[in-house]
Amino acid sequence: MRNSRRRFVFALCAVGVPLGALARTLVAQAPIHPVQPNSTPSGKEDGDPNAPKLDTKAILEANEKGIKKNVERLFQLASELKTEVEKTDSVQVLSLALLKKTEEIERLAKEIRARAKG
Repeated sequence: MRNSRRRFVFALCAVGVPLGALARTLVAQAPIHPVQPNSTPSGKEDGDPNAPKLDTKAILEANEKGIKKNVERLFQLASELKTEVEKTDSVQVLSLALLKKTEEIERLAKEIRARAKG
């Protein structure tokens, strides 16, 4: 028993140490991107008069309208899914339409979450 443990630990060290050293060299060779001190986070210069101005209020309003539209669609799909589940015997067969609706609901939920995050 002790012999098998020793072999296991020896094999683990024999494989783990070179892999750790390889990982360390790969991380050390990763390129470092220097930060430019006179650029803004959006990438546009403040002093540039030709830079297009972003209308944040219009963007937020459009985002809110999109979220409301998606929430309405999500509610409609969830209601349809509920009625289909109630009238189907899902113990025997799970229909393809149910699966497609759940995928659509997932996609809409992810899109709403992404829009809410900004």
